[in-house]
Amino acid sequence: MAAAWEFQLPLAPGDLLRCGGYGRYVVQDVLPVRELSPAITAFRTAFRAQGALAVLQHFDSIYSLLHHFRAVESAIKEDAVELLMKVVSYHSNELPTILADSGLSSADRKAHLNALKMNCYLLTGLMNAFEMEICKCGVLEVDPGGKNKKKRPKSSVFLWEEEREPLLRLLLQLLQLDLCQLWGGLVVEEEFVSLMTGSCYRILENPSIGLQKHRATREAVTHLLAAALSRYDHIFSATLKITQMLQHFEHVAPVFAQAVSLWVTEYGLKSLVGELLREIGQKCPQDLSRDASGVKGFAAFITELAERTPALVLSNMSVLLPHLDGESYVMRNAVLAAMAEVLVQVLNGDQLEEAARGTRDQFLAMLQTHVCDINSFVRSRVLQLFTRIVQCKALPLTLFRSLVPLVVGRLKDKAVVVVKNAIQLLAAFLSNNPFSSKLNCADLAEPLKKEMQKLQEMKDHSRTTADPVVNPEEEWEAMLPEVRAATQQLFQPLQEEEEDMVEVGETVESTLEQITKLLRKLNYKSAARLTQKALSCFQGKEPFTGPTEENEEATILGVLKRLYTGSCPPENCENPPHGNSLNSEEVVLEDQPQTELLKQQMVVQYLKDAYSFSEKITEALGLISKMMYENSISVVQEAIEFFVTVSQFGVPQALLGVRRMLPLIWSKEAGIRETVLSAYRRLYLPAGADSHRAKAQSLVQSLSLLMVDASQGTIECLEEIVTEFVQKDEINPAVIQLLWGRFTEKSQCSPQERCAAVMLLGMMARGKPEIIGSNLDVLVTVGLSERAHEDYRLALEVCRAISKLGSNPKPALGKDTAPFRLPQDHTLFGCLSETLSQGFAQPSSDWIPFMEAAVALIYQLAEGAEKICAHILQKCTQQVLEKLQEADGQKADAGGSPSRASEGDSSLPAFLLTHLVSLVGEVALQQVVHLEVAVSAELRRRRTLREEKTKKQSIGSTRKQRPQSSGNETSTEEELLVGASADDIEAELIRSICEAELLEENHLFSAFVPLVLKICNNPGLYSDASLSAAAALALGKLCMISSEFCDSHLRLLFTMMEKSTLPRVRSNLIIAAGDLAIRFPNQVEPWTSHLYARLRDPCPSVRQTAGVVMTHLILKDMVKVKGQVSEMAALLVDPEEEIVELAQSFFSEFSNKGNAIYNLLPDIISRLSDPSCGTEEKDFHTIMRHLFSYITKDKQTESLVEKLCQRFRIVRTEHRYQDLAFCLTLLPLSERGLHKLQDNFDCFADKLQDTTVYSCFQTVLGRFLRGGSKPETKALAEELQQKMSVSHNRGLDSEEPCQEGGRTPMPKPAKQKPVLAGSRRQPLSSANSDEDFVTPQRQRLRLRSRKSTKKHLPRKKTLITFSSDEENSSEDELSAELRPEETPTKTTPITRASARRQR
Repeated sequence: MAAAWEFQLPLAPGDLLRCGGYGRYVVQDVLPVRELSPAITAFRTAFRAQGALAVLQHFDSIYSLLHHFRAVESAIKEDAVELLMKVVSYHSNELPTILADSGLSSADRKAHLNALKMNCYLLTGLMNAFEMEICKCGVLEVDPGGKNKKKRPKSSVFLWEEEREPLLRLLLQLLQLDLCQLWGGLVVEEEFVSLMTGSCYRILENPSIGLQKHRATREAVTHLLAAALSRYDHIFSATLKITQMLQHFEHVAPVFAQAVSLWVTEYGLKSLVGELLREIGQKCPQDLSRDASGVKGFAAFITELAERTPALVLSNMSVLLPHLDGESYVMRNAVLAAMAEVLVQVLNGDQLEEAARGTRDQFLAMLQTHVCDINSFVRSRVLQLFTRIVQCKALPLTLFRSLVPLVVGRLKDKAVVVVKNAIQLLAAFLSNNPFSSKLNCADLAEPLKKEMQKLQEMKDHSRTTADPVVNPEEEWEAMLPEVRAATQQLFQPLQEEEEDMVEVGETVESTLEQITKLLRKLNYKSAARLTQKALSCFQGKEPFTGPTEENEEATILGVLKRLYTGSCPPENCENPPHGNSLNSEEVVLEDQPQTELLKQQMVVQYLKDAYSFSEKITEALGLISKMMYENSISVVQEAIEFFVTVSQFGVPQALLGVRRMLPLIWSKEAGIRETVLSAYRRLYLPAGADSHRAKAQSLVQSLSLLMVDASQGTIECLEEIVTEFVQKDEINPAVIQLLWGRFTEKSQCSPQERCAAVMLLGMMARGKPEIIGSNLDVLVTVGLSERAHEDYRLALEVCRAISKLGSNPKPALGKDTAPFRLPQDHTLFGCLSETLSQGFAQPSSDWIPFMEAAVALIYQLAEGAEKICAHILQKCTQQVLEKLQEADGQKADAGGSPSRASEGDSSLPAFLLTHLVSLVGEVALQQVVHLEVAVSAELRRRRTLREEKTKKQSIGSTRKQRPQSSGNETSTEEELLVGASADDIEAELIRSICEAELLEENHLFSAFVPLVLKICNNPGLYSDASLSAAAALALGKLCMISSEFCDSHLRLLFTMMEKSTLPRVRSNLIIAAGDLAIRFPNQVEPWTSHLYARLRDPCPSVRQTAGVVMTHLILKDMVKVKGQVSEMAALLVDPEEEIVELAQSFFSEFSNKGNAIYNLLPDIISRLSDPSCGTEEKDFHTIMRHLFSYITKDKQTESLVEKLCQRFRIVRTEHRYQDLAFCLTLLPLSERGLHKLQDNFDCFADKLQDTTVYSCFQTVLGRFLRGGSKPETKALAEELQQKMSVSHNRGLDSEEPCQEGGRTPMPKPAKQKPVLAGSRRQPLSSANSDEDFVTPQRQRLRLRSRKSTKKHLPRKKTLITFSSDEENSSEDELSAELRPEETPTKTTPITRASARRQR
């Protein structure tokens, strides 16, 4: 059995084919494929006879199979694997007996060793071959084209996945034997261990190894490697191999983390964790920053390992800390995540030792530092980690004070993901705060004040009852001999073993504190040495400037005495330290234990922390509430969730946020809408154990509180939410019963709560109209009874609630359902008529809103509404005439009466005329709405019914007669044409009624038009503010009837809008003008400039109204957007925050209209930089920053660079070219933009002498000169920078002789030509004369032929284009040409010329 050769494990399979020297095994013959099957059969026969040693003669057979593996049939491969498994299993079972035989000869041992290595080599070779094949199949499986499906060896792959685990178990069984005896008691050779473990690593390289179906395989690999690590000293090799695999195979990170955790817990291989982390920690941070894929594997491994073995990671954390300063943010995230896991699982609790507590504080400080990391992903990750720490109660109370302000600051972060996680962390702070379940600053301030007062009393009491204090002078005399001896040693030479360790502080105060501490610790020698150094460093500074002593020793002693006795305390210290009596408060109390004082101090500190925390949360509320309208959906959702959490903790300001989220119910994003519904569901429909009655009361009370002082918009949003709840049957019937009880006064409640109950019933009726319909009589008799005039607010809400019965005035096309109408003699209309008539002659500010709701309700629900309203008008007019007769009679009795024509109306009470004109205006408006909406819809419905009836009749007749072969398509087209023409006829009928009938002399409205016009034309005679506002609004409503009436009275309307001194009048007329612009756009279009003018109104409420109106008109394309949109831009710097938000909202929506902002930006810049506009430099910068944030396309940026550079040729004032330079700094320039800047260098070269302009261009180039730019881009930027520097210096040199003369040269403007009226932009202020309000003529397009255009054009001029470079923009519409009259001879801004400009 003796073998004359030795089998050495080769580094590569080909090594066995070459002779490696004497006594080494070499493969003699590589068999062809056709001979493999007989050879394997012979091997099997020999195995039965010789056992495991048969491989010594048949090794070449299996080696040949490995050599031809790809060409061998699957059946032969399977036979080979099965045979080798039997051989190795047999050998594994046989070896313990053989190794236990003491008489084993050296030759037999060598033969078994060779057989073992040969068998293991062949078996692992087959394993690796199968693994390579299965990985190749895995690549084919993800082939998107589905190619090579037939070539996949599915059978072998399937077999291998079944056989892999038993084979690994077999190798594990082999490694668990005492194999060292085969090597003569020596260590098993490393090549053999590497052979066994190499297959494990190859298996782990398979990307699918992490799947659940391969769990058994992973466990087998883990235990096999554990055997190699624990029994064969494989730790060093495993460390290198694992780190290499982590760097190249990202999917192995969780597998190895799980394996290392098992090795630590079951096999005690704790040192491996340190080796792995040390190997990762030694990786160069710069190399990791360049290896993006490798760093992900390391990061995932560190993170998961920290979750599984946090204690071991803690002991090796120091080797990972250098990566916190590296460039790779992924590694920073991993190390910080490991710290967080350690804090949560290990360094958590109050029972930590001093060292562990210090480590915890260091980790928390590092995490806190990276809250402001340079990378947004790190900032975001740290906030996530702190959220987990807070949720696990692992954050010390002392850190709340410093961390919460940091997190609040992150709410202003530019990165959306950071803001989102900051909101989540603040919500976690709230949910897990250690202070109180209610965080109301007002509630916390009172107990804090009381406890602080109590603490002060205890301190005062302790001072009065303290023991007598030892005199510091006496203490100094007692310690003086030791201090003097220590001072004398300073003047002796230093011994070799002595070191001078003390250093002087940076300031006198820090040095004094250091000396004092040394005296407390009785370290007199160091204190004296430090004093000696301080005398030389701080010469002339107190206390080192005392009286001159005889020698240096006396000077040092003098300073030390003054410090100790307190005659020279440090400047920042309230109580001078001196010995055992340094702090006079730290004394032994007689009447009260010292522990009571400490407890009180802790209570005060706790309340201070709670109050500070509440303040910070309140501060965060204002910031987060503004984020509800961000573009990021996730941030909006987090903000909503945050306010839900805050509301549960009773923060008063949370109600503002809850109201602010209401408009989001109209969001187009389904996710945001659903989040709002979920938030209100959690706030007002909580699932609890309370009774239905208690829940109903809570819901009604909460919703009533939400509606207190709420705007109409807020109420409409709440109505949408309540309707949603009602339609989904989420509101209990007990809620409706409670609301009816409050309304009918069966339940005691305040008038406000009663009114809120009616509002809520109306909201619910929108979802289920039967809620109101079944109790309509109750609403009428209770809400519109004889006492209605006592509470018009309740009557108003009753009208709005009843209106929900007919809330769909536009029936769908083709529906034959008649609209809901009540008969003219219904009790409802009688009560409304009576209530309006009774309250008409009584002064009440709530009568007009009730009247508007009542008239709208009559027109909505009544048959013959115009008759009811005409009757009401007649009754009210009769009362006015009666009052007028009474007034005339009283004047006649008094003797002498003024003219009735001029002053008769003014003798009436002002409120009476106010009520009358308001009623007239509202009836006129509702009549128009009734005709345009209800009557038009009814005509359409009846026509549809007639057409359907006719169609049925025609179908019936055609069934009796055989239809002729006429095309159906022709008949369908004819029907569509007939339908369209019928719609036009109906619309024309409605228009003719409005134009020709409503304001005719025989109509009721015509009697009131002179009164309204007289009040509007005579503001001095009718000076009452309410009357003027009502008359102005009535005029606007009357203008809605007829285009002819509107056109003839627009001059009066806009004159009042400009000249009226009453903000209410101006606001009312702006709203009226906006409505008229939609109804009669052609008539209002020439007056558009006067609408823009109101954006600069001195009154904030008027500016806001104008902003809202212009926003709607511009976004609905009802107003032509010209350069005057700069007035909207000016609102971005308005003093009122609400107006600023309105302007921001406008431009956000306006930016969605293609290239709108881009096209108008040059005009906006030109107008706002005009000195006559009056825009300050700071405001101009703010406006431009906001507008340029919408310029994101590279093509737009490049075009704007060229346009702005061309503008430098036009402007002639220093202020304006500084503004242009600033605008260039706001553009996100690309490389092409930089080329544009270079191409247009000559346009601005002469302006670079200005320091501000030069610095702006340096800012632009600085972005390209920083790291990260391409070399060619950087070179271009450097070249351009040199050219700019030359131009700038040339300008400075030319200024020097002028400065010697005492003046600075400026370019002389050309002579100003006479400016035509209207050519220069006029200030938008009130006009001083009526001539300013001459009705402007409409512009007419003047068509010119190309020939005539060429005649008027001079020689070639520069074209300055304002149009978009996008494909959807038209050059004819959006381009401008520099005309002869616009040549740069004046300092006025360039104006846009168009084809319609009149010469």
